Amino acid sequence: MSQENKMGTMPVKRLLISMSLPMILSMLVQAMYNIVDSVFVSMINQAALTAVSMAFPVQNLLIAVSAGTCVGVNALLSRSLGEKNQKAANLAATNGIFLAFLSSIAFALFGLFGARMFFESQTSNPQIIQYGVQYLQIVCIFSFGIFGEMMYERILQSTGRTIYCMVTQGTGAIINIILDPILIFGLFGLPEMGIQGAAAATVFGQIVAMFLAMYFNHAKNKDVSLAFRGFKPNKRTIAIIYEVGIPSIIMQSISSVMTFGMNKILISFSETAVAVFGVYFKLQSFIFMPIFGLNNGMIPIVAYNYGSRSKKRIMETVRLSIGISMGIMLIGLIIFQVFTPGLLFMFQADSDMLSIGIPALRIISLSFLFAGYCIILASVFQALGNGIYSLIISVARQLICILPLAYFFARTFGLNMVWYSIPIAEITSVALSSILFRKIYLEKIRVLS
Repeated sequence: MSQENKMGTMPVKRLLISMSLPMILSMLVQAMYNIVDSVFVSMINQAALTAVSMAFPVQNLLIAVSAGTCVGVNALLSRSLGEKNQKAANLAATNGIFLAFLSSIAFALFGLFGARMFFESQTSNPQIIQYGVQYLQIVCIFSFGIFGEMMYERILQSTGRTIYCMVTQGTGAIINIILDPILIFGLFGLPEMGIQGAAAATVFGQIVAMFLAMYFNHAKNKDVSLAFRGFKPNKRTIAIIYEVGIPSIIMQSISSVMTFGMNKILISFSETAVAVFGVYFKLQSFIFMPIFGLNNGMIPIVAYNYGSRSKKRIMETVRLSIGISMGIMLIGLIIFQVFTPGLLFMFQADSDMLSIGIPALRIISLSFLFAGYCIILASVFQALGNGIYSLIISVARQLICILPLAYFFARTFGLNMVWYSIPIAEITSVALSSILFRKIYLEKIRVLS
């Protein structure tokens, strides 16, 4: 049986688990290196940890551009395979790689010329600015690694070969974890690089993963041809990719705007509050990354079965994904409520960080169950070519709810109330996601055979 057929014939439960489990495991390893990275940075000092927290919006924007483009490629490629349109599938893959290369050039230029301005817009602390510029320049200049890695991995995912993505992501993450202490603290006779070592470890792992994913596509992926001889950008293919991809890019970029705005609000209380918010994002990635791994397995299944007009398989995939997602989020909620001090101690938390961080993590984690439901539905919208719905939800949640509420709570009630803006916004997302899913079900799913 060919790989393209299993998304239309294999029992949904087994198919979703077989496609998602490798991605969930690799995402967990990635989340681990995100945490380990910040743990080692916190050993330098709290200014370094705050700098990495302040760099997060740009790193998130980088991931948003890459992931959004990949979502467009993934949806088009899987749908084309479902329709048995090999030419369209090949065009989606090759043009996606071209777009990833262009995006990495744009971020390299930002790293060279915009990094200092970005940090000076947030703080006047010269030590934080210096750390931040050193870290962000390396991450941006060498961003071709993460752009290439993600695009080649998504091509593998789109054809059902998620096991290879587990290998590439796991390899990159393990290399990062190993190199972090070696480069940061100068072990084994190497020079002590400090925060630049943390950035260097990250990009080196990404570049290795990119080359590995490239190899797997050329050696193992027989469903897509990645021939670049005589390549010319295809305007129609790029337009279709970005029809889904741009709303996804904007949606995920909004998170960068929200984080930047929250950092501005939090730094009015203290730099420690900014560090706590950054620590939260590192810790929550261990809960959210498996959901994103689940999404990566789910999107091509939904897109393929939409192309082959199978309503039953689409709905079975959606229901199962929501159930798994909410189960993972329940575990995350329990961890954040019960083990809060221990989580913060990993980041060399002093009494000030504990006094801010313990209530912050417990309050924000109340949003987890709602978030699991909304993340799955947002990915369904993308798989069905309605990325604009995901954008609407993201704008409502992060710009209309979180930032105004956080600003109001900060001015009126103080720091502890600021954290409540996140679970309140998530409840709003549940209502809006449900309304839009009903709409897309009536318009696109119910009419299928």
